[in-house]
Amino acid sequence: MIVSTKAVVIHTLKYSDTSLIVKLYTQTDGIKSYLIKGAFSRKSKFKVAFFQPLTLLEIEANHNNKGTLNSLKEVRVHYHYQTIPTNIVKQTILMFLTEILNVALIEEGSHESLFDYLNTALTWLDTHDKTSNFHLLFLLNLTKYLGFYPETKLNDAPFFDLSEGKFSNQLTVGKALNKEELTLFKNLLGTNFDSIEQLKLNGQKRQQLLTILIQYYELHISGFKKPKSIPILKSIFE
Repeated sequence: MIVSTKAVVIHTLKYSDTSLIVKLYTQTDGIKSYLIKGAFSRKSKFKVAFFQPLTLLEIEANHNNKGTLNSLKEVRVHYHYQTIPTNIVKQTILMFLTEILNVALIEEGSHESLFDYLNTALTWLDTHDKTSNFHLLFLLNLTKYLGFYPETKLNDAPFFDLSEGKFSNQLTVGKALNKEELTLFKNLLGTNFDSIEQLKLNGQKRQQLLTILIQYYELHISGFKKPKSIPILKSIFE
């Protein structure tokens, strides 16, 4: 079936000397993987540059819907990043988010609201200067689409159980946040991208929040692996 859709690049893998396997999150069908033969050839119309991490594309593709590799017919960049390619901080954030999304996004099937979130968030990152807390809110918001956004009915309660994903009046046997962690977490819950830099976080508090969020993902995503880029991210924001 021929499909025209927007997509975001999640992962690429070199296949043989000349080809690529590209994993995209598509607006119409969720995760799809494509074999791009001859991608490294000068004559290829599918340039490797199209498939840099988290590039926003428009594609025309043949989806076979058989669980095997699909093929691309046309590709063009939907949104050209203006600041990310020359900003080391934003590049590091993208490297980190790519690792997260590659593990977290594994299912096919339409989830247009998730694609819209990715598209909006990545465009926001490119068009704003104050982005040191961006990755924290991105991870928290992403849980809405992955099915484990924190339940906030008892958000005045003194405990938050990471295993259950909800606030509680009683300390449970699961992983619970201490008082300082809880304050940081609740402040993040109450913000959005346009006000994210109003959170006055130093390097230590930013790292505390990141550790909390990574633990949260580990508890709720089977086989989740801690991103290798965390030390690099930490060094950027110290």
